[in-house]
Amino acid sequence: MATKVSARGAAEGPHGEITLARGERLGMRMWRAEEPNADKPMTTSPHETVGYVISGKAELVVGAETVALAAGDSYCVPAGAEHTYRILETFTAVEATAPPAG
Repeated sequence: MATKVSARGAAEGPHGEITLARGERLGMRMWRAEEPNADKPMTTSPHETVGYVISGKAELVVGAETVALAAGDSYCVPAGAEHTYRILETFTAVEATAPPAG
């Protein structure tokens, strides 16, 4: 069965993410207009995450590595990796996680 979720009416998650379509093994979410931050703590999660930056700039920190992200970039965070994002410019990205986050 096909599923459709409109970003305009989608539920906002506990961290400000917009929950989009999801299946049993894969989920998609959007981080919309995240404002600059500098002190978001490192975290780990049991899912692998791939993302695509729609607009803005951020730094993705995975372990000791820092990767600059800008519109048009895609990224991957391995399952179980300690990571954080430093939003440098109002940031919008779409992510897919396996298994689904949340």
